[in-house]
Amino acid sequence: MLLEVKNLHFSYTPEKKLFTNLNLRVDEGKIIALAGESGCGKSTLLNLIYGLLDWQEGEILFQNKKLLGPKGNIVPGEGEMKFVAQSYDLMPYSTVYDNVGKFISNINLDEKRNKVMELLRVVGMENYADTKAQFLSGGQQQRVAIARALSDLPKLLLLDEPFSNIDFSRKIELRERLFHYVKEKNISLIISTHEIQEIMPWLDQIIVLQEGRLIQNDNPLESYRNPYNAYVAKLFGEVNVLTDEQKSLLNLPKNLWYPHEIKISENGENAEVLESRFAGSHFWNKILLKNIDLVMYSEHKLEKTAKILFVSDINQH
Repeated sequence: MLLEVKNLHFSYTPEKKLFTNLNLRVDEGKIIALAGESGCGKSTLLNLIYGLLDWQEGEILFQNKKLLGPKGNIVPGEGEMKFVAQSYDLMPYSTVYDNVGKFISNINLDEKRNKVMELLRVVGMENYADTKAQFLSGGQQQRVAIARALSDLPKLLLLDEPFSNIDFSRKIELRERLFHYVKEKNISLIISTHEIQEIMPWLDQIIVLQEGRLIQNDNPLESYRNPYNAYVAKLFGEVNVLTDEQKSLLNLPKNLWYPHEIKISENGENAEVLESRFAGSHFWNKILLKNIDLVMYSEHKLEKTAKILFVSDINQH
């Protein structure tokens, strides 16, 4: 067990309790997403684990050792753990190379250079080695901060919304290189995000927070196919949320339906097509079935009516 959070209680003020009796376990070498809407407690939990905030009750254990938080540590933070917050804390007048090499020994300069350049390749910043940090965009600074955090090969890396300022095309390259690198080096990674779909292929575990409560903790397949509630399902994208009455009217086994689970079928029911719009890999459609608005995806543009059938992901194991 690498990290364990036991019976954690935390509040910013007596009136505003965020975590009450929070429990969490993280195994070594796993890539874990901390997911939820803004304000659910993702960043706060990362700050607590790293030792930047004091909690009121409970324990946080890292490699079976109790963490002390700011009350017990003169210098904030924990050894063998690195945290890249949304403020990147780079040295603005130093080069990208010097920022990344800050924690690497100068005893063997060739070895140091190879290591820094390897990390800059991981984050796609090798062409900026001699550029001062103050001249970088927010997204570039974010990538340099991640490379610096990896320079000391931590056991646990905490990333707070690491792709938030990065262009989509660069994001695709970065996430693949980064996740391969941490797996190769057996680094455990906890990454906070509200865009689960973008990193889902690399995840071992998804922890979902809602208003300070841990409401689901499963592997990606289970989280997606059996979301605890509509809040969890919506983290994966669009979802049709039916009331119990609507579910009964349509004679369906569940309340939550992703758009791709509604299919065109000759055996289906007639639905009115309100809108059909091109959305890249599919057409996005708004349909009306028994006075119920639904969103579905299709390969082709739909005309005025369509025969549709509900096909649950749960039945496709």
